[in-house]
Amino acid sequence: MIRYRRLAYLALNVSDLDRSVAFYRDVMGLQHVGASDTPLRFLRCSDKHHDIVLYRGDPGLKRIAFELESAPELPKLQAALQAAGVAQRPIPDEDVAAMRTGPGVRMIEPNTQATIDFFVAGPAGSDPYPPFVPTVAKIERLGHLVLKTARYRETVDFFHQVLNFQISDQIGEAVTFMRCFPNPLHHSFGLADGKGQSTLHHVNFMVTDIDDIGVAMWRFKRLDVPIVFGPGRHPTSNSIFLYALDPDGITVEYSFGMEQFPESGPRPPRLLPAVPKSVDSWESPIDTRKNGVGTIELPQ
Repeated sequence: MIRYRRLAYLALNVSDLDRSVAFYRDVMGLQHVGASDTPLRFLRCSDKHHDIVLYRGDPGLKRIAFELESAPELPKLQAALQAAGVAQRPIPDEDVAAMRTGPGVRMIEPNTQATIDFFVAGPAGSDPYPPFVPTVAKIERLGHLVLKTARYRETVDFFHQVLNFQISDQIGEAVTFMRCFPNPLHHSFGLADGKGQSTLHHVNFMVTDIDDIGVAMWRFKRLDVPIVFGPGRHPTSNSIFLYALDPDGITVEYSFGMEQFPESGPRPPRLLPAVPKSVDSWESPIDTRKNGVGTIELPQ
């Protein structure tokens, strides 16, 4: 079984680098790392060099990256992809250097056409980073992302059967929440039925204090940042949430609290009915702009 450490980072395409850096730094509370005159911008909310990378492009998802648990997992992953007939190639040297990772492989997910990197961490202590210092929100980590997929059942099966992502919960045939085993978080990845389209659904940041949710709601209102869902509570993960839009209309989420699974003997996944209360037990209204922007960059 392939073993993972974490959702490592997300590369997002945005229309205006400076405007998006300001939003993710000053409104969401990430730390900008590096120079401001480069073709890509790094932001962090953890002890890693970066959690988000911004490129200029059609707003949405450029790339997903997962860190494997250790070097022996890489050949396991390569064998699984080969057996499934999925093409793979080494992560380009320039991206390994820029992203400060160890070796890995890049694939194009066959159902969504999303680019995904899987890598092993670089040498320990070779490039230490200072502690992340929270500002407007006590962000704990990049939490998860959810994709909408035009081939819902096939995509769920691929991540579960080929990549060994474990299913935590499902809402009808509409949404599946998955954890990159043995990472304990209820989900670091999710898939939603895209009704014929594959796009980015949303990006999540986890906070350590429930007050961050309330403070963010009023901060967003003061700054005219559109709130599109919440505050509310997800019955699946038990997280309290708040969704808003970044300057391009990409949906971003703060969440507090999440169920964690033991590696051995986890509870079985639940199947919740496809009704609004399965998404939010507080029944907050949903703005129609939620999840409306998020092009997946097609492979070149």
